[in-house]
Amino acid sequence: MISAFDLFKIGIGPSSSHTVGPMKAAKAFADALAADPARGRVARVVATLYGSLAWTGAGHGTGRAVLLGLAGEVPATIDANDADTIIAEATLHHRLQLAGGDTLRFDPETDIVFDMISEPPSHPNTLQFQALDAAGEALFTQRWCSVGGGFVVPEGTASLEDGSAPAVPYPFANADDLLRHGERSGQSIAAMMRENEIALHGEPALRAHLAAIGQAMFAAIDRGLATTGTLPGGLKVKRRAAAIHAQLQNTANARAPEHILDVLSVYAMAVNEENAAGGRVVTAPTNGAAGVIPAVLRYYRDHVEGASPTGIEAFLLTATAIGALFKMNASISGAEVGCQGEVGVACAMAAAGLTAALGGTNAQIENAAEIGMEHHLGMTCDPIAGLVQIPCIERNAFGAVKAVTAASLARRGDGTHLVSLDQVIKTMRDTGADMNSKYKETSRGGLAVSWVEC
Repeated sequence: MISAFDLFKIGIGPSSSHTVGPMKAAKAFADALAADPARGRVARVVATLYGSLAWTGAGHGTGRAVLLGLAGEVPATIDANDADTIIAEATLHHRLQLAGGDTLRFDPETDIVFDMISEPPSHPNTLQFQALDAAGEALFTQRWCSVGGGFVVPEGTASLEDGSAPAVPYPFANADDLLRHGERSGQSIAAMMRENEIALHGEPALRAHLAAIGQAMFAAIDRGLATTGTLPGGLKVKRRAAAIHAQLQNTANARAPEHILDVLSVYAMAVNEENAAGGRVVTAPTNGAAGVIPAVLRYYRDHVEGASPTGIEAFLLTATAIGALFKMNASISGAEVGCQGEVGVACAMAAAGLTAALGGTNAQIENAAEIGMEHHLGMTCDPIAGLVQIPCIERNAFGAVKAVTAASLARRGDGTHLVSLDQVIKTMRDTGADMNSKYKETSRGGLAVSWVEC
């Protein structure tokens, strides 16, 4: 079962698939190399990036992430000062201490290769790591796929499942399974997910994780609302969340009808400006879509009468169930299915979570998630200059607004609707398969090209 511990991870920006995943893969390679008998003969390590990682890796900081992973750093705990020291040592002095303790000559310019020619055989986000001897012969090789949301699997692995996970009380493969379990047990989706999570991790760990995730989400909003300046990357995009928030505070006594939409939007933008700057955010379910769920959760906490910690937990547990459905049956990777798999999935998760927190039925929750995704179908991923800035920051704001709208529409009905969530998930998967690769996080089409042409 895909868990809240899998879908909601604290890490750094700007991308879960291009930053978090590659860092984890590089760390896994370095750890495996440290245990390999050929370790003592290694003279050089080379990392090669393929597909979307090659095309947009520079804008997403993939090379930096790989370097830090080889040095033993992990996204959840990396310290910015340590990272700068490691990068400087490699860049200026061409030295890198691997996770296993060995120090090698390492030049990021030549030892991190952005291969824009070779087609990756199994996934558009593929990395290869090779340990070479002094003669240039390969001693140890691994290939990894960064499959979205910070998940990484060895190339050729068909599933994230390894068969060793303990049984859960409410196993499910699709939304129909969830609804049937609910009908038979009389339990809400959140209650069933809680029992599943407890079976996997225990109740104390679950409570601690949900609390930490919520705190990290709100902290990212707060930092974004308090920070001004220009985002890195060369586009000179200005942070806007802080200024817009200040305007909203100043007009609190004369609120326009759209005030709450502006508040919701600025919450999402604050998070994604933090993400674009490489700050600490929660992968939810990806970094490119990291602002949607925190914005809607903050909307619930601060602006909905009767909001409670119990409601926040129900929100996150329900969102986990919906995110798991998309992860199992389609994708949450922009490089695989476009932005419908990132902001679209985040919108569906947030819509379902808010419906649950507001006391909606399981049928209404499923309907809310279906509405949220239905109106993101076909959305491309075409970031300008490969940076998670335009259109990503504003797109999260619209995803948050759509999520609240979807939850409201679903709660106005009784849960009955023609198109099921499972059908929409299949449609999203099929649409992604049909989508031209230039619209799937390669910055070779759409806005990325139109902006250059203009």
